[in-house]
Amino acid sequence: MPTVTGVFGKSATITTSGTPTDKLVVNTVTKGSGAVIGTGDTAIADVLVKDWTTGKVVSDSYSAKAPLVGSPNGMIPALKAAVLGRTIGSRILVVAPPADAASQLAASEAQSGSSNMGVGAKDTLAMVVDITGSVPSNGQASGTPATSVAASLPVVNACDKKAATITIAKGATAPTALQTAVLVKGNGPKVASGQTIIAQYTGVTWSDGKVFDSSWNDGGAASFAIGVGQVIKGWDQALVGQTVGSRVEIVIPPSLGYGAQAQGSIPANSTLVFVVDILGAA
Repeated sequence: MPTVTGVFGKSATITTSGTPTDKLVVNTVTKGSGAVIGTGDTAIADVLVKDWTTGKVVSDSYSAKAPLVGSPNGMIPALKAAVLGRTIGSRILVVAPPADAASQLAASEAQSGSSNMGVGAKDTLAMVVDITGSVPSNGQASGTPATSVAASLPVVNACDKKAATITIAKGATAPTALQTAVLVKGNGPKVASGQTIIAQYTGVTWSDGKVFDSSWNDGGAASFAIGVGQVIKGWDQALVGQTVGSRVEIVIPPSLGYGAQAQGSIPANSTLVFVVDILGAA
């Protein structure tokens, strides 16, 4: 096994020697005292990856300030083994033969046309994984409820651990500008542009009040990069600067949504209404 030096939460040094094993090996360097990462949870972790074959560090999320955020079920086998069933605060050492890591990373890079990591399909990888946080799949907003909300906004009934009910007044005119209301004020840090947020959400179309998407009905909390154009403009503008733990109602005009382009069940030129619970940011 490689040796690891350094402390949890800061980039490690991995020293390898000799011939690596041809089996996946996962060792707990230090065990954290936090919650256990479950199957449907969203894990947050920093990861250092060293290519045993070439001796190069090919990925370091500590220095990049870009932690891994995702469900264990969506990770390559080596990372899933490092995270699933482990506790927050743990440092995990992984030695991954090609089938559990490198071959899949190489295939992903080939498909995307990227060569950032430069991992060969037959390389063995050594990884250090620091599990810094998680959000349960059924997590919801927690904080101070608002005492009043503008009467012009749709009425939100947020049930416990279920999709919110959003009621739009019959005959109400859709606003032409972005509108937001903080329904629950979270006590966490402010969301910064470029972070990945973990959120529960429900979205309806203003014209008929029908739900077109809800994380509550589709596996639970989901993660998105915010403030960098990876989601619709209304989300970017409304959620950057909100605090973790908050529940935010957002009314998004077509110009900040999908515009004149229909999107699945969403007609062209639709005004959208979302209720978003911000559960984490990394």
